[in-house]
Amino acid sequence: MTKPSKKPLHAPTLHHLDQLMAGLLEGVILIDPTGVILSANPAALEMHGVAKLEDLGETADDYVARFSLRYRDHRRLPRRDYPLLRLLAGESFPDLIVEVAPANADEPRWVHQVRDIVMDEDGGEPDCLGLVINDVSERFDAEDRFEAMFHANPAPALILRVADQRFVLVNQGFLDLSGYARDAIIGRTLLDFDFLAEVDRKAFVRDCVAHGKVVPQLEAELPLAGGDTTLVVLAGQPIEVANQDCLLFTFADLEPRRRAERALQDSERHLASVFEMAPVAMVVTEGEDNRITQVNAAFETLTGYDDAAVIGRVADDLQLWNDAAQREGLEQEIAQRGGFRGHDVRLLHRNGDAADCLVSAERISMDGGPCVLWLYQDISTRRRSELELVEAIEAVMKDANWLSRSIMDKLATLRNPRTSKDSPATDLSKREREVLELICQDLDDAAIAERLGLSRNTVRNHVARLYAKIGVNRRSAAVVWAHERGVGG
Repeated sequence: MTKPSKKPLHAPTLHHLDQLMAGLLEGVILIDPTGVILSANPAALEMHGVAKLEDLGETADDYVARFSLRYRDHRRLPRRDYPLLRLLAGESFPDLIVEVAPANADEPRWVHQVRDIVMDEDGGEPDCLGLVINDVSERFDAEDRFEAMFHANPAPALILRVADQRFVLVNQGFLDLSGYARDAIIGRTLLDFDFLAEVDRKAFVRDCVAHGKVVPQLEAELPLAGGDTTLVVLAGQPIEVANQDCLLFTFADLEPRRRAERALQDSERHLASVFEMAPVAMVVTEGEDNRITQVNAAFETLTGYDDAAVIGRVADDLQLWNDAAQREGLEQEIAQRGGFRGHDVRLLHRNGDAADCLVSAERISMDGGPCVLWLYQDISTRRRSELELVEAIEAVMKDANWLSRSIMDKLATLRNPRTSKDSPATDLSKREREVLELICQDLDDAAIAERLGLSRNTVRNHVARLYAKIGVNRRSAAVVWAHERGVGG
C-alpha cells in the first residue's frame, strides 16, 4: 500500500494569496521589507478611495506623501508613526485607530482600525509584511454624534465606565450644576466622587453599578465643588462607548423644589403663629359645608366655644350666627368670588349674648388643601357708643326738620347698619343705582356712557337726578353715601 505523501501537490502561490485577500471584508496591504507595496485587496483600495494599486503609491514613502493620517484627537501623525513605516521599523501595533484622508483634504474621510502581521517561511527575517485594516468610520461617526448630543444636552449628565468605575465623559450641564471643572471629574472614580453616598437601598444601587445594570430613578445628595450638596433625582442607563460597557447617569436638580417646600413650611408656620396670636377672632373651615377645622384664642373669647366644642362642626350646629340666611348668602359669595370684605353680622355667644361683628372671608390653601379663612372683628362696644350718640342727639333735638336729608340718613345708618346696607334710605331706580355703582368704580361720565350704551347727556341727567335724591352735589360725596349703604362696595 502506498503511503500518502506529506508534501502538498501544489504549494500556495502569490496568486492564491491574492484570491484569498480579494474575498476578505478587511482591507489588506502587503509590502516587502524594502518598503515596496506588493499588493492590496479591493477592500483596502475602497477604504482609501482609490481604484488601483498604483494610486496607493509604489512604496511606503509614496503612501505617506499621498495620504494624511491623524490621531482620534485630530493631531496629525508624524511621518515615522505611519503604520506602514512602523511595520518597516519592526514595531507591532495590535489595534491602532487613525483618521485617514487624501493629502490635499482638510477633513478626515475614514477612520481605520489597523493591526500588523509579519510573514516568514523559516522563522527568520520577515519575507513579507502586512497591514490589516477595518473601516470603523460608521461606528466612530455614531460615537461622535452621540458625544456632540451629549455635550449639547442641557440636562446634567455624566458617563461612568463599568470596568474600573471611572468617569469618562461629563457634559456642561453637570459642570454648571456641580460647580466642578471638567478635569476634576474625568478620570476620577466613583469612590473619589461618590454621588451615591446618601441614597436609599445603597447596596442594591451599588450592585447595579458594579454589573452595569439599570439604576432606577432615585433621590441623592450631589456633592458640590464648594463643599455643600444639592438634592437631585438621578437614573442610570447602560450604554456602550468606544466598545466599553458604561453607565449614563442623568440628573435633575430638586433643590429649587426643596427650597420652595421649606419656604412653604416656614410660611405655614408663620401663618399658624399669626393665626393663634391675632387679637381678631379667626376661623378656618373646609369643604362645601364649611366645617370648622381651626379656631384661635380670640374666637374662643368672643364666642365662649373652645376647640373641642367646635372642631369638625358647622355654624348651624352651634347656632353661631343670628341670621343663618345671611351666612348662607355670604358662603355663596365665597363660592362665586373667592371671598368678601367687611359685612355686618351678629354672632351669638355660647351663653346667648349677641355680639356685633364685621366679618371678612377669603379662600386660601393650607397644608396643600383648599379652605376658607374667616375673620370676625368685634364692634359691639363701638356700636353701643354710636347708638348712645344717636340717642343723645335725638333727645336734644326733638325737632329735626332743619337737618339735611344726608345727616338723617347717616343717623339711620348708625342706628341699624345692616338694614341700611341692604335697603338704602332713598329709593333709587335701577338705572340710577347702576350709575352710582359705576361712579364708585371711579368712572367718569364718558366711561359710564360707554359701559351702559347711553349718550353722555343721558348719563349727566341720571347723575343730576341721583345727586338730588341722595342730597349731595359732588362725586366724592356720592361715593361716601354709597359705601355707607353697601352700594358699590
